[in-house]
Amino acid sequence: MKNVNQMLLAFFLGLLVLNGHSDLQAEPDKQKPDEKQKTKQTEKEDEKSSKPALFMTIESPVGEVTYGRVTNAALSLQNEAAQSNQTGYLILQISPGSSPFHQVQGLAKFLASSKLSSLKTIAWVPETVIGNNVVLALACDEIVMHPDAELGDIGYGKAVDRDEREFILSIVEKRHNVKLSRALALGMMDPQQAVLKIKIQQGEGDKKQVESRIVTPEELKRLQDNMAVIVDVETIKEVGSLGVFSGSKARALDVLVQQLANSRGDLAELYGIPREKLRDDPTAGEAPQAMLIKVDGMIEPILETFIERQINRAVNSGANMLIFEIESGGGYLLSGTNLANKIADLEAINVRTVAYVPDYAMSSAAIIALGCDEIFLKPDAQIGDAGPISMNKDGQFEHAPEKVLSPLRVTLKDLAEKKGRPAAVCEAMSDKDLEIFEVTNNKTGQLWYMTEDEIHQSNGEWIKGQMVPESRKANLLTANGVRAHELKIAEPPVRDMDELKQRLGIPADVTLKAVGRTWVDTLVYVLNSSFFTGLVIAMGIMFIYLEFYTLTGLFGIMSAVCFGLFFWSHVLGGTAGYLEIVLFSLGLICILLEIFVIPGFGIFGISGGLLVLSSIVLASQTFGDYNTLRPGSDFANMTKTIGTMSASILTVIVLAIALNRFLPESRLMHSITLAPPGESPGTDEIRLDPELLENSGTLSLNGLELTVGMKGVTSSVLRPAGRVEIDGVWVDVISEGPFIQPGTEVIVSKINGNEVIVREVV
Repeated sequence: MKNVNQMLLAFFLGLLVLNGHSDLQAEPDKQKPDEKQKTKQTEKEDEKSSKPALFMTIESPVGEVTYGRVTNAALSLQNEAAQSNQTGYLILQISPGSSPFHQVQGLAKFLASSKLSSLKTIAWVPETVIGNNVVLALACDEIVMHPDAELGDIGYGKAVDRDEREFILSIVEKRHNVKLSRALALGMMDPQQAVLKIKIQQGEGDKKQVESRIVTPEELKRLQDNMAVIVDVETIKEVGSLGVFSGSKARALDVLVQQLANSRGDLAELYGIPREKLRDDPTAGEAPQAMLIKVDGMIEPILETFIERQINRAVNSGANMLIFEIESGGGYLLSGTNLANKIADLEAINVRTVAYVPDYAMSSAAIIALGCDEIFLKPDAQIGDAGPISMNKDGQFEHAPEKVLSPLRVTLKDLAEKKGRPAAVCEAMSDKDLEIFEVTNNKTGQLWYMTEDEIHQSNGEWIKGQMVPESRKANLLTANGVRAHELKIAEPPVRDMDELKQRLGIPADVTLKAVGRTWVDTLVYVLNSSFFTGLVIAMGIMFIYLEFYTLTGLFGIMSAVCFGLFFWSHVLGGTAGYLEIVLFSLGLICILLEIFVIPGFGIFGISGGLLVLSSIVLASQTFGDYNTLRPGSDFANMTKTIGTMSASILTVIVLAIALNRFLPESRLMHSITLAPPGESPGTDEIRLDPELLENSGTLSLNGLELTVGMKGVTSSVLRPAGRVEIDGVWVDVISEGPFIQPGTEVIVSKINGNEVIVREVV
């Protein structure tokens, strides 16, 4: 019995061991499908990124430079594709314009030749193209058009010459483009040529097939003479009409074009090419002339103008690739959108722009990144959260109203369309209530992202999928590097700058250095600081006071220099413009009118002072721009500006009191101040020139016979004009020296007509 129990125990232990062993073996098997799927996805991404591809724009007119640029780049891509045993993709954007036929002929012959046997040539037509440039599209293997773009009318409304027609037909007959036929090409070359689409029945019963063909009326007659069974005839081009076909029409007729695309991003999805390779390569296969521009700290007007100057310097130095290293939490909305549009417009001058985000680019910094052709993030870097924030009456932060959000969404949509990104994803960065969905094209299987309205407007073209979790209600879309690539707003993540250089084709031994700051940039930054702004204003006012005291002109020039520096630095700093300069000039004119022309109740003086004050406040900050880092910053900045001005004015008052005490005794002031007539320098004695007394007349004023030498007391400040009481009569006078304070004894030194000139009795 004991032996039986032992045997049973051993048997059960064996089962347990076997079962445990089986579990241990089964666990890896459970993981294998996931691992295989992950490996498969990785291999697919690697295959996609390694696919030989090149995008080029053929500008008009086509000439020798364009021919050499395209042929050299195509042959280089052909070699790369042949060595990797892959099919290369040469995508040529055909631009509208007029080109000589012999130049187009040479390039078209090259594109249709056997020299590019390892390449698939694709003509991308985003806008209407007519004339000789159409031949370049016909020479490619495939044509992809924007639905609204048109292609055709090679002869500009006339039939093309016989030799040109024969060449074009020879290109067509090579049958590179299966959607292109001889009849269709004839219709595009001759307005008098009709083009038909017919259906031919072949076989009978179960073997019956219907084939579609594009033919001319002559070809149709020959088919009918040969007893072909024609089941349908459709005229797709009438006699006398231009042979022009839109993308949507050609697609519906199943002629000319293989696919439709709204943007380069669609092209990338159609052919499985990384979007980064569908950018114009201004280097034509050579190493790019790249320059680095750092965008860090708060996005503000001073930084905006500084970055703009760096962009201009880089472009003027010959750079064809600008890399913006962005690390910022945001700042002013207007500054961000201005920079984004500035960067986006660089594409027009063949400058490739790249945003590199090693850590984070939020708010207006994210908008700047969206203006670049390509965006590269580190896997854990963050981008998004571009919603403007304001401060309500209770001092609480809240999202900006719709009147601010609407134009921002338009800007983001425009940037997305320019750079081939899903507009809905970009808009969701700024609209916390915008839900977006993953959608699939029911014809091509392309994956994209759209809003509910966009899906509805597509009339069934896009199939709605699951909602993007990052776009849930009350949430501003934010994504890391990996997720940003999945949402198609960024390229596959990079580990560091070295990998970025490798992806951009920048040699490893090239060191990217940020564009340096010049002395002008440094001076602008210094003069825009609160301390130096207050110092410059205080010096400008102080020099004005000294000028009125000495009347030498020297201090007036120095004051003009100070205020000139103030406005110059703030214009370059982005906070001042023509309005502020005009207001300051008008204020100054009013003050001068009050002093020299219309002395009286001070209306011009007060108005001028307010204008000057307003111009300085306006020049010191930007109003109405949403600062996402410091909501309510307009009021805070204005308080700071007024505080700076108050400190400057207080400093001037203190210095003026000190100068009034010490300047009269200063030898320096005695040497640069002109002594009034009749006064000996260094003495208090007044001596009137007898000849002056004889030549000076008298003035009858309110019963008072006013003569030279009479004394009175000032009843107002003489600046230099004012009033003096002489023998109980108020007289309008002008001081021939510095300002004279009220209650000061003066003497009439000269009378010229109705002009009475006085000076202080010392």
